[in-house]
Amino acid sequence: MTDPRTFSHVTEVPQHAFDDAALVLQRALSGDSDAVVGTFDAVVDRDGIVGAYDVAWCLAATMVGQIPTGGAWTLDFPGIDDARYDKRWVARFVSAYVNGDIPTGEALFGAAIADGQLPDCLLALAGSTVATLRHRAA
Repeated sequence: MTDPRTFSHVTEVPQHAFDDAALVLQRALSGDSDAVVGTFDAVVDRDGIVGAYDVAWCLAATMVGQIPTGGAWTLDFPGIDDARYDKRWVARFVSAYVNGDIPTGEALFGAAIADGQLPDCLLALAGSTVATLRHRAA
């Protein structure tokens, strides 16, 4: 098994997940949230919830960038306990990605599905990824 704190675990997803993630980002960058949701819907229609998970994992990888090696990581999200469900979910999902904690990422997906919040969570993840990319470019 590869070191979970690298991008190597992301490459285990199918190539079309990377393509779908790029399409989600393109649509999110243009501000078309309906198209972002539509892209995720098409992924779920084609590949089920596993496909959406793979795309979300790619978005988290894009948001985080290169992870330095060594140790477990904690991320600081000020005010996270008071944030909306979707924002808390994004923070926890990105934390799971950073630590290579696939079981937690899967549990977060399951909880969001059970709570009827997954579409909002995925839209928030796409928006957070775009905001991060714009911040880096500035």
